[in-house]
Amino acid sequence: MSSLPESSTTASAAEERSARIAVTLFPLLILAGGAVALATPTAFTGLGPWINPLLGVIMFGMGLTLTPPDFAVIAKRPIPVVIGVVAQYAIMPLLGWLIAAALGLPPALAAGVILVGCCPGGTASNVVSYLARGDVALSVAMTTVSTLLAPLLTPVLALWLAGQYMPVDAGSMAWSIVQIVLLPVLLGLVIRLFLPRLVTKALPALPWISVLAITAVVVAVVSASAKAIFAAGLLVLVAVILHNGLGYALGYGAARLFKLPVPARRTTAIEVGMQNSGLAAGLARQYLTPESALPGAIFSVWHNVSGAVLAAYWRRRSTSVSRRGEPVPTAVTE
Repeated sequence: MSSLPESSTTASAAEERSARIAVTLFPLLILAGGAVALATPTAFTGLGPWINPLLGVIMFGMGLTLTPPDFAVIAKRPIPVVIGVVAQYAIMPLLGWLIAAALGLPPALAAGVILVGCCPGGTASNVVSYLARGDVALSVAMTTVSTLLAPLLTPVLALWLAGQYMPVDAGSMAWSIVQIVLLPVLLGLVIRLFLPRLVTKALPALPWISVLAITAVVVAVVSASAKAIFAAGLLVLVAVILHNGLGYALGYGAARLFKLPVPARRTTAIEVGMQNSGLAAGLARQYLTPESALPGAIFSVWHNVSGAVLAAYWRRRSTSVSRRGEPVPTAVTE
């Protein structure tokens, strides 16, 4: 065996180990950051203008992790990808709208909850899918496609649903998503293509960079919304828990309806339930109000906690599903 595959395998193992630790500590870091921001909100007011650049860093990191085989999955297995992406953009926006109406949320918070649902899948979903023994290749493909569609679908859905509560500048929002999401992802792809060895060495550090960046985004949003948190924090938490939990359940149900295998069902559930809530918080702060960014900030904490718990449950439930998400002969059914 040549040295290149060995080094690549070692790098991949280091990346997975780093990602697993990062996704475990992620909620703790965000909780700590949010608590500090609540206690001393004025200390972090200067972070506001950095929210969008920090989101760009996260998406750039996502682009660096993508490889040609990730796109090949889309061509080879388009039906599961389409099912997951359609479920993502159909279930979560409508759930957000229904939950906001059912709980009677104030307009700013209702619009924020809906905007979370209109955003693409979260990048942490890939690691959670791996830990849950889901279909990791499918997870990456779903996240990639939903992210690339975000400049079109997120503003249109936000205008349709969140626009019932607050004015939404869909055109400006679309251009912001291109700048924050699409361009950084494409830049990461190009650098990965031309500097693969350098990127491979950097991969283990990427989860930590993303964790620190999203923690800083949450701190910025929480510090700007401290009064709203004390006034309506519990109500928003209930909305977020319902949104996330029902997203998992309905995503799994959609995959089961189309008779996808168990690993693909798990991945679809995770992709639908976990959102790019940092993007939602940034867009809400820029185009709605600081209070509208609150659901995105809370979702960033909660979906990583719930995702880690769900992954641990599924991992223990079925040790007979391979690491790559392929069922082995003794795989359980769900």
